[in-house]
Amino acid sequence: MLKNKILPILLGGFIALHSAVFAQENPEAIPSDAEMATSHNVSVLLRALDKITARITEVELPVGDEKSFGTLIIKARYCRSRPPQEAPESFAYLEIEDVKVGGTRERIFDGWMLASSPAVSALEHPVYDVWVIGCKTVEPSEDDPNT
Repeated sequence: MLKNKILPILLGGFIALHSAVFAQENPEAIPSDAEMATSHNVSVLLRALDKITARITEVELPVGDEKSFGTLIIKARYCRSRPPQEAPESFAYLEIEDVKVGGTRERIFDGWMLASSPAVSALEHPVYDVWVIGCKTVEPSEDDPNT
């Protein structure tokens, strides 16, 4: 009885871990410029934690843009959610830099984050945690030249 409950959990964790490792180690898994261009109406929904102040902030970041959170500069390059008929999962390709004293930037994260397994592909930083919540399709505005 217990085996039937634990096995799917362990198997799901293994699949998520394998997917995250494959995406980070396989250079072909990095989204191409063409893929990124087709996702210009998509935003990544992130949750960020400042461990010093215990402040949690939700960030909506359009793909291709960058935003700051504390000393971090977060750039979203790709975001995708599975269709409703499949198992729920969202994944995003993020580049995160830490701004040092003097304005220099140090890349501290460059890879895929999975919404269902934030610990598998998390940002490791002494002050901040950042993880993906999901993807959101943004309705194009009338002023948008791409529509």
